[in-house]
Amino acid sequence: MMNISGTAAIVGVAETDYVRGADDSVPELILDACMRAVADAGLEPSDIDGVIPPPGMIPAEEIAANMGIADLRYAVTVHMGGASPVAALQSAVMAISAGIAENVLVTLGWPGYSQNRPERNKATTRRKMDQAPFIDIARNYYAPYGVNAAVQQYAMYIQRYVDMYDVSPAAAAEVALTCRQHSHLNDKALMAGREMTIDDYMASPMITEPMRKFDCCLETDCANAIVLTSAERAKDLKHHPVLWLGGAEGHPYPADDVTNRPDILKLGLEYAAPRAFSMAGVSPHDLDFLQIYDCFTYVVLMELEALGLCEKGAGGEFVANGNISLGGKYPMNTHGGLLSQGHCWGMNHIIEATRQLRHEGGEAQVRGAELGVVTGYGDMGDGSLAILARA
Repeated sequence: MMNISGTAAIVGVAETDYVRGADDSVPELILDACMRAVADAGLEPSDIDGVIPPPGMIPAEEIAANMGIADLRYAVTVHMGGASPVAALQSAVMAISAGIAENVLVTLGWPGYSQNRPERNKATTRRKMDQAPFIDIARNYYAPYGVNAAVQQYAMYIQRYVDMYDVSPAAAAEVALTCRQHSHLNDKALMAGREMTIDDYMASPMITEPMRKFDCCLETDCANAIVLTSAERAKDLKHHPVLWLGGAEGHPYPADDVTNRPDILKLGLEYAAPRAFSMAGVSPHDLDFLQIYDCFTYVVLMELEALGLCEKGAGGEFVANGNISLGGKYPMNTHGGLLSQGHCWGMNHIIEATRQLRHEGGEAQVRGAELGVVTGYGDMGDGSLAILARA
Protein backbone atom coordinates (compact mmCIF):
# COMPACT_ATOMS: atom_id res chain seq x y z
CA MET A 1 0.00 0.00 0.00
CA MET A 2 1.26 3.47 -0.91
CA ASN A 3 2.15 5.53 2.16
CA ILE A 4 0.50 8.93 1.81
CA SER A 5 1.04 10.11 5.39
CA GLY A 6 2.57 13.57 5.48
CA THR A 7 2.56 14.00 1.71
CA ALA A 8 0.05 16.87 1.64
CA ALA A 9 -0.80 19.88 3.75
CA ILE A 10 -3.60 22.35 4.36
CA VAL A 11 -2.39 25.75 3.18
CA GLY A 12 -5.52 27.89 2.94
CA VAL A 13 -8.77 28.20 4.91
CA ALA A 14 -11.75 30.54 4.94
CA GLU A 15 -15.22 30.71 6.43
CA THR A 16 -18.20 33.02 6.09
CA ASP A 17 -20.17 34.24 9.06
CA TYR A 18 -22.53 31.75 10.70
CA VAL A 19 -25.95 33.35 10.53
CA ARG A 20 -29.65 32.66 10.80
CA GLY A 21 -30.84 34.02 7.48
CA ALA A 22 -28.07 34.81 4.97
CA ASP A 23 -28.50 37.62 2.46
CA ASP A 24 -26.52 35.68 -0.14
CA SER A 25 -27.46 32.45 -1.90
CA VAL A 26 -25.58 29.24 -1.14
CA PRO A 27 -23.51 29.42 -4.38
CA GLU A 28 -22.53 32.99 -3.49
CA LEU A 29 -21.48 31.94 0.01
CA ILE A 30 -19.47 29.03 -1.36
CA LEU A 31 -17.69 31.14 -3.98
CA ASP A 32 -16.86 33.79 -1.39
CA ALA A 33 -15.30 31.20 0.92
CA CYS A 34 -13.43 29.57 -1.97
CA MET A 35 -11.89 32.79 -3.24
CA ARG A 36 -10.77 33.78 0.25
CA ALA A 37 -9.31 30.33 0.99
CA VAL A 38 -7.25 30.49 -2.21
CA ALA A 39 -6.04 33.97 -1.25
CA ASP A 40 -5.23 32.75 2.27
CA ALA A 41 -3.00 30.11 0.66
CA GLY A 42 -1.17 32.76 -1.35
CA LEU A 43 -2.39 31.21 -4.59
CA GLU A 44 -4.49 32.34 -7.56
CA PRO A 45 -7.70 30.62 -8.68
CA SER A 46 -5.84 29.53 -11.82
CA ASP A 47 -3.50 27.49 -9.57
CA ILE A 48 -6.37 25.25 -8.45
CA ASP A 49 -6.76 22.07 -10.50
CA GLY A 50 -8.85 19.92 -8.16
CA VAL A 51 -12.25 20.67 -6.62
CA ILE A 52 -14.26 18.61 -4.13
CA PRO A 53 -17.69 20.29 -3.94
CA PRO A 54 -20.51 19.94 -1.41
CA PRO A 55 -22.75 16.89 -1.88
CA GLY A 56 -25.72 17.75 -4.08
CA MET A 57 -25.49 21.54 -3.82
CA ILE A 58 -23.24 22.98 -6.53
CA PRO A 59 -21.07 20.90 -8.90
CA ALA A 60 -17.32 21.26 -9.25
CA GLU A 61 -17.72 22.49 -12.82
CA GLU A 62 -19.81 25.48 -11.72
CA ILE A 63 -17.32 26.37 -9.00
CA ALA A 64 -14.46 26.14 -11.49
CA ALA A 65 -16.25 28.24 -14.10
CA ASN A 66 -17.14 31.00 -11.65
CA MET A 67 -13.65 31.10 -10.14
CA GLY A 68 -11.80 31.10 -13.44
CA ILE A 69 -10.25 27.65 -13.01
CA ALA A 70 -9.35 26.74 -16.59
CA ASP A 71 -7.67 23.36 -16.03
CA LEU A 72 -9.83 21.24 -13.73
CA ARG A 73 -8.04 17.89 -13.56
CA TYR A 74 -9.75 16.29 -10.59
CA ALA A 75 -13.29 16.43 -9.21
CA VAL A 76 -15.06 14.04 -6.89
CA THR A 77 -17.98 14.31 -4.46
CA VAL A 78 -18.03 12.57 -1.09
CA HIS A 79 -21.51 11.55 0.09
CA MET A 80 -21.24 10.81 3.81
CA GLY A 81 -23.42 13.49 5.34
CA GLY A 82 -21.59 15.24 8.17
CA ALA A 83 -18.62 12.91 7.70
CA SER A 84 -18.08 14.22 4.15
CA PRO A 85 -15.69 17.18 4.69
CA VAL A 86 -13.22 15.24 6.84
CA ALA A 87 -13.37 12.24 4.49
CA ALA A 88 -12.82 14.62 1.55
CA LEU A 89 -9.40 15.50 2.93
CA GLN A 90 -8.32 11.91 2.34
CA SER A 91 -9.52 12.08 -1.27
CA ALA A 92 -7.63 15.34 -1.80
CA VAL A 93 -4.45 13.90 -0.31
CA MET A 94 -4.69 10.82 -2.52
CA ALA A 95 -5.06 12.96 -5.65
CA ILE A 96 -2.08 15.13 -4.69
CA SER A 97 0.08 12.14 -3.72
CA ALA A 98 -0.68 10.38 -7.00
CA GLY A 99 0.19 13.45 -9.03
CA ILE A 100 -3.35 13.78 -10.41
CA ALA A 101 -3.75 17.30 -9.02
CA GLU A 102 -1.41 19.87 -7.47
CA ASN A 103 -3.75 22.14 -5.53
CA VAL A 104 -7.14 20.85 -4.38
CA LEU A 105 -10.00 23.01 -3.14
CA VAL A 106 -12.50 21.42 -0.74
CA THR A 107 -15.64 23.39 0.01
CA LEU A 108 -19.04 23.18 1.61
CA GLY A 109 -21.90 25.55 2.17
CA TRP A 110 -25.54 25.18 3.01
CA PRO A 111 -28.64 27.05 4.18
CA GLY A 112 -28.87 25.09 7.41
CA TYR A 113 -31.25 27.63 8.90
CA SER A 114 -33.02 29.04 5.86
CA GLN A 115 -33.73 25.84 3.94
CA ASN A 116 -36.76 25.12 6.10
CA ARG A 117 -37.74 28.77 6.39
CA PRO A 118 -37.80 30.01 2.75
CA GLU A 119 -40.02 32.98 3.54
CA ARG A 120 -37.24 34.43 5.73
CA ASN A 121 -34.66 34.40 2.98
CA LYS A 122 -35.90 34.47 -0.62
CA ALA A 123 -32.32 34.67 -1.96
CA THR A 124 -31.20 31.35 -0.51
CA THR A 125 -31.40 28.50 -3.00
CA ARG A 126 -30.82 24.82 -2.53
CA ARG A 127 -30.20 22.31 -5.29
CA LYS A 128 -32.06 19.10 -4.42
CA MET A 129 -30.54 15.77 -5.27
CA ASP A 130 -32.49 13.35 -7.44
CA GLN A 131 -33.82 10.38 -5.57
CA ALA A 132 -31.47 7.43 -5.77
CA PRO A 133 -32.98 4.25 -7.29
CA PHE A 134 -32.69 2.34 -4.03
CA ILE A 135 -35.00 1.73 -1.10
CA ASP A 136 -34.88 4.70 1.26
CA ILE A 137 -34.99 3.06 4.68
CA ALA A 138 -35.59 6.29 6.61
CA ARG A 139 -38.38 7.53 4.34
CA ASN A 140 -40.14 4.19 3.86
CA TYR A 141 -39.74 2.57 7.25
CA TYR A 142 -38.96 5.25 9.84
CA ALA A 143 -41.02 8.24 8.70
CA PRO A 144 -44.41 6.45 8.77
CA TYR A 145 -43.88 5.94 12.50
CA GLY A 146 -43.10 9.61 13.09
CA VAL A 147 -39.29 9.38 12.97
CA ASN A 148 -38.54 12.30 10.66
CA ALA A 149 -36.03 14.67 12.23
CA ALA A 150 -32.36 13.85 12.73
CA VAL A 151 -32.75 14.13 16.51
CA GLN A 152 -35.38 11.39 16.39
CA GLN A 153 -33.19 9.07 14.33
CA TYR A 154 -30.23 9.61 16.62
CA ALA A 155 -32.36 9.03 19.70
CA MET A 156 -32.95 5.40 18.65
CA TYR A 157 -29.38 4.49 19.54
CA ILE A 158 -28.48 7.29 21.93
CA GLN A 159 -31.21 6.15 24.33
CA ARG A 160 -29.73 2.66 24.16
CA TYR A 161 -26.29 4.12 24.93
CA VAL A 162 -27.64 6.05 27.91
CA ASP A 163 -29.48 3.01 29.28
CA MET A 164 -26.63 0.55 28.75
CA TYR A 165 -23.94 2.67 30.37
CA ASP A 166 -26.07 4.71 32.78
CA VAL A 167 -24.93 7.98 31.19
CA SER A 168 -26.12 11.00 33.17
CA PRO A 169 -27.38 14.31 31.73
CA ALA A 170 -24.47 15.92 33.57
CA ALA A 171 -22.04 14.26 31.13
CA ALA A 172 -23.89 15.67 28.12
CA ALA A 173 -24.16 19.05 29.85
CA GLU A 174 -20.36 19.15 30.24
CA VAL A 175 -20.00 18.96 26.45
CA ALA A 176 -22.62 21.65 25.82
CA LEU A 177 -21.26 24.01 28.46
CA THR A 178 -17.64 23.60 27.32
CA CYS A 179 -18.52 24.37 23.70
CA ARG A 180 -20.51 27.41 24.80
CA GLN A 181 -17.63 28.62 26.98
CA HIS A 182 -15.17 28.30 24.09
CA SER A 183 -17.52 30.13 21.71
CA HIS A 184 -17.11 33.31 23.75
CA LEU A 185 -13.51 33.47 22.47
CA ASN A 186 -14.60 33.32 18.82
CA ASP A 187 -15.98 36.44 17.13
CA LYS A 188 -17.57 34.32 14.38
CA ALA A 189 -19.46 32.06 16.78
CA LEU A 190 -23.22 32.54 16.64
CA MET A 191 -23.51 32.01 20.40
CA ALA A 192 -20.54 34.19 21.41
CA GLY A 193 -21.53 36.25 24.43
CA ARG A 194 -24.66 34.20 25.11
CA GLU A 195 -24.00 32.67 28.50
CA MET A 196 -25.33 29.26 29.49
CA THR A 197 -25.31 27.69 32.95
CA ILE A 198 -26.02 24.15 34.10
CA ASP A 199 -29.40 25.39 35.27
CA ASP A 200 -30.11 26.77 31.78
CA TYR A 201 -29.15 23.43 30.30
CA MET A 202 -31.34 21.39 32.64
CA ALA A 203 -34.27 23.76 32.13
CA SER A 204 -34.12 23.54 28.33
CA PRO A 205 -37.04 21.60 26.83
CA MET A 206 -36.77 17.92 26.01
CA ILE A 207 -36.79 17.46 22.22
CA THR A 208 -36.56 13.67 21.95
CA GLU A 209 -35.44 11.65 24.94
CA PRO A 210 -32.76 11.78 26.16
CA MET A 211 -31.87 14.98 24.27
CA ARG A 212 -32.75 18.46 25.40
CA LYS A 213 -32.63 21.60 23.29
CA PHE A 214 -29.05 22.38 24.33
CA ASP A 215 -27.92 18.87 23.38
CA CYS A 216 -28.66 19.75 19.75
CA CYS A 217 -26.39 21.57 17.29
CA LEU A 218 -27.22 24.93 15.75
CA GLU A 219 -28.86 25.58 12.39
CA THR A 220 -26.90 28.19 10.44
CA ASP A 221 -26.39 29.47 6.90
CA CYS A 222 -22.66 29.45 6.09
CA ALA A 223 -19.85 28.23 3.85
CA ASN A 224 -16.28 27.03 4.36
CA ALA A 225 -13.36 26.27 2.05
CA ILE A 226 -9.95 24.63 2.41
CA VAL A 227 -6.97 24.37 0.04
CA LEU A 228 -4.47 21.52 0.11
CA THR A 229 -1.22 21.07 -1.77
CA SER A 230 1.89 18.91 -1.54
CA ALA A 231 3.94 19.10 1.64
CA GLU A 232 6.92 20.20 -0.42
CA ARG A 233 5.15 23.10 -2.12
CA ALA A 234 3.49 24.12 1.15
CA LYS A 235 6.87 25.16 2.53
CA ASP A 236 6.98 28.09 0.09
CA LEU A 237 3.48 29.45 0.75
CA LYS A 238 2.15 32.07 3.18
CA HIS A 239 1.40 30.08 6.32
CA HIS A 240 3.04 27.40 8.41
CA PRO A 241 1.90 24.14 6.74
CA VAL A 242 -0.56 21.83 8.48
CA LEU A 243 0.30 18.27 7.50
CA TRP A 244 -2.29 15.54 6.98
CA LEU A 245 -0.68 12.61 8.80
CA GLY A 246 -3.49 10.12 8.48
CA GLY A 247 -7.17 9.62 7.97
CA ALA A 248 -9.86 7.07 7.31
CA GLU A 249 -13.57 6.59 6.87
CA GLY A 250 -15.77 3.88 8.33
CA HIS A 251 -19.37 2.76 7.87
CA PRO A 252 -21.59 0.81 10.24
CA TYR A 253 -23.41 -2.25 8.92
CA PRO A 254 -25.99 -2.04 7.49
CA ALA A 255 -25.06 1.55 6.67
CA ASP A 256 -28.58 2.84 6.06
CA ASP A 257 -30.51 1.09 8.82
CA VAL A 258 -29.95 1.62 12.53
CA THR A 259 -32.50 -0.78 13.96
CA ASN A 260 -31.27 -3.95 12.22
CA ARG A 261 -27.59 -3.66 13.12
CA PRO A 262 -26.04 -6.52 15.09
CA ASP A 263 -24.59 -3.88 17.41
CA ILE A 264 -26.58 -0.66 17.33
CA LEU A 265 -23.79 1.19 19.15
CA LYS A 266 -20.90 0.25 16.85
CA LEU A 267 -20.09 3.43 14.92
CA GLY A 268 -18.24 3.82 11.65
CA LEU A 269 -15.59 5.73 13.58
CA GLU A 270 -14.68 2.54 15.44
CA TYR A 271 -13.60 0.98 12.15
CA ALA A 272 -11.84 4.11 10.93
CA ALA A 273 -9.89 5.27 14.00
CA PRO A 274 -7.40 2.37 14.30
CA ARG A 275 -6.51 2.67 10.61
CA ALA A 276 -5.96 6.42 10.81
CA PHE A 277 -3.81 6.32 13.94
CA SER A 278 -1.77 3.46 12.50
CA MET A 279 -1.20 5.43 9.30
CA ALA A 280 -0.16 8.53 11.25
CA GLY A 281 2.09 6.56 13.60
CA VAL A 282 0.64 8.20 16.71
CA SER A 283 -1.63 7.27 19.61
CA PRO A 284 -4.92 8.93 20.60
CA HIS A 285 -3.25 9.95 23.83
CA ASP A 286 -0.56 11.90 21.93
CA LEU A 287 -3.11 14.48 20.80
CA ASP A 288 -2.87 18.10 21.95
CA PHE A 289 -6.47 18.97 21.09
CA LEU A 290 -9.69 17.48 19.76
CA GLN A 291 -12.15 18.86 17.21
CA ILE A 292 -15.07 16.45 17.57
CA TYR A 293 -18.19 16.49 15.40
CA ASP A 294 -20.80 17.63 17.89
CA CYS A 295 -24.16 17.28 16.18
CA PHE A 296 -25.46 16.10 19.57
CA THR A 297 -23.71 16.06 22.92
CA TYR A 298 -24.16 12.34 23.51
CA VAL A 299 -22.64 11.57 20.11
CA VAL A 300 -19.49 13.39 21.25
CA LEU A 301 -19.20 10.99 24.19
CA MET A 302 -19.57 8.01 21.86
CA GLU A 303 -16.96 9.41 19.45
CA LEU A 304 -14.42 9.93 22.23
CA GLU A 305 -14.85 6.27 23.13
CA ALA A 306 -14.63 5.18 19.47
CA LEU A 307 -11.35 7.09 19.07
CA GLY A 308 -9.84 5.04 21.88
CA LEU A 309 -9.44 7.94 24.30
CA CYS A 310 -11.45 6.06 26.93
CA GLU A 311 -13.35 2.81 27.40
CA LYS A 312 -16.89 2.32 26.17
CA GLY A 313 -19.32 3.99 28.52
CA ALA A 314 -16.58 6.13 30.07
CA GLY A 315 -17.09 9.22 27.92
CA GLY A 316 -18.80 11.03 30.78
CA GLU A 317 -15.80 10.53 33.04
CA PHE A 318 -13.47 11.67 30.23
CA VAL A 319 -15.18 15.05 29.77
CA ALA A 320 -15.52 15.75 33.52
CA ASN A 321 -13.44 18.09 35.67
CA GLY A 322 -12.35 20.42 32.86
CA ASN A 323 -10.52 17.72 30.90
CA ILE A 324 -11.87 19.04 27.57
CA SER A 325 -11.70 22.75 28.43
CA LEU A 326 -8.93 25.12 27.43
CA GLY A 327 -6.23 24.45 29.99
CA GLY A 328 -7.36 20.84 30.34
CA LYS A 329 -5.51 17.81 29.03
CA TYR A 330 -7.59 17.49 25.84
CA PRO A 331 -9.09 20.87 24.85
CA MET A 332 -12.07 20.18 22.61
CA ASN A 333 -13.92 22.28 20.04
CA THR A 334 -11.99 25.40 20.85
CA HIS A 335 -14.11 27.41 18.38
CA GLY A 336 -17.43 26.47 19.97
CA GLY A 337 -18.24 23.59 17.63
CA LEU A 338 -21.54 22.86 15.93
CA LEU A 339 -23.21 23.39 19.29
CA SER A 340 -22.15 27.01 19.71
CA GLN A 341 -20.18 28.33 16.71
CA GLY A 342 -22.23 27.17 13.74
CA HIS A 343 -22.98 24.20 11.53
CA CYS A 344 -21.02 23.72 8.31
CA TRP A 345 -21.02 19.92 8.38
CA GLY A 346 -17.91 19.97 10.53
CA MET A 347 -15.65 21.67 8.00
CA ASN A 348 -15.39 24.50 10.53
CA HIS A 349 -13.70 21.96 12.82
CA ILE A 350 -10.99 21.45 10.19
CA ILE A 351 -10.52 25.21 9.90
CA GLU A 352 -10.19 25.55 13.67
CA ALA A 353 -7.67 22.69 13.79
CA THR A 354 -5.66 24.47 11.08
CA ARG A 355 -5.63 27.69 13.08
CA GLN A 356 -4.53 25.86 16.20
CA LEU A 357 -1.63 24.22 14.35
CA ARG A 358 -0.63 27.50 12.75
CA HIS A 359 -0.67 28.96 16.28
CA GLU A 360 -3.24 31.53 15.17
CA GLY A 361 -5.94 30.59 17.69
CA GLY A 362 -5.91 33.89 19.56
CA GLU A 363 -7.45 33.66 23.03
CA ALA A 364 -8.49 30.07 22.27
CA GLN A 365 -4.97 28.94 21.32
CA VAL A 366 -3.87 25.64 22.85
CA ARG A 367 -0.35 26.30 24.05
CA GLY A 368 2.29 24.46 22.04
CA ALA A 369 -0.24 22.64 19.85
CA GLU A 370 1.54 20.25 17.49
CA LEU A 371 -0.94 17.42 16.91
CA GLY A 372 -4.74 17.26 16.73
CA VAL A 373 -7.64 15.22 15.43
CA VAL A 374 -10.82 16.18 13.59
CA THR A 375 -13.79 13.84 13.34
CA GLY A 376 -16.78 13.77 11.01
CA TYR A 377 -20.09 12.03 11.62
CA GLY A 378 -22.87 11.08 9.20
CA ASP A 379 -26.46 10.78 10.31
CA MET A 380 -26.65 6.99 10.39
CA GLY A 381 -23.24 6.56 12.03
CA ASP A 382 -20.77 7.04 9.17
CA GLY A 383 -17.45 8.18 10.62
CA SER A 384 -14.33 9.90 9.37
CA LEU A 385 -11.26 11.38 10.99
CA ALA A 386 -8.13 13.28 10.06
CA ILE A 387 -4.98 13.51 12.15
CA LEU A 388 -3.26 16.82 11.51
CA ALA A 389 0.14 18.10 12.63
CA ARG A 390 2.19 21.27 12.58
CA ALA A 391 4.95 20.77 10.03
